[in-house]
Amino acid sequence: MRQTIPLLITGIVGAVLVVAYFIPHPPFDSLREEFAIFFDIIAAIAFILGGGNLIKMHGNRVSRRKEGWVYSLVTVVGFLAMLAVGLTKLGNPGGIKDSSVTAAGSYFDWLYQYVFRPCGATMFAMLAFYVASASFRAFRAKNAEATLLLVVAFIILLGRTFVGTLATAWLPAELHFLTVPYLAEKIMTVLNFAGNRAIMIGIALGIISTSLKVIIGIDRSYLGGD
Repeated sequence: MRQTIPLLITGIVGAVLVVAYFIPHPPFDSLREEFAIFFDIIAAIAFILGGGNLIKMHGNRVSRRKEGWVYSLVTVVGFLAMLAVGLTKLGNPGGIKDSSVTAAGSYFDWLYQYVFRPCGATMFAMLAFYVASASFRAFRAKNAEATLLLVVAFIILLGRTFVGTLATAWLPAELHFLTVPYLAEKIMTVLNFAGNRAIMIGIALGIISTSLKVIIGIDRSYLGGD
């Protein structure tokens, strides 16, 4: 019974949502909206559980003084500070009755603009060095595939700079299809788009197959490890 009821709920809800997408008429359209409301409620509960789990894990690391506990302390303090400021709406022009948490002048907006965003920009700036290092290792011409990848990447990089334009500017107009900017543009708009479409089609098929397995009851991983 502990597994039968969740399986029935999952199967019924999944089937109704699929049918409602193709039949946007009563009563399916209203059921779709009702399920969306329940989804928001479940998501809110999941956020609460996630926040509690974050405090539990990092709080345990701080109390035991494990390796890297200072970072855990910063995580807990930052989480609690943003939570307190968001719930109390400190600095909002309309006070706690203001419907917007990110109103101009609020402490939440200030923390987001001057703490969170700079930290995010710093993280992505650091990722650029890791991408450059990974690209250097990946673009080694060890075989035919790696050589092709190296050549294509070199053309695209040159095509995005003035060097690529100057390098093939001497070619006559009838051979413009051999210029580096033209080749880079065609690679991005033809070959790259074709690869992206193939990936998206594969992802869509994977989502469909996984969803069907969950709805039918073949995939029961959401019920727990046992």
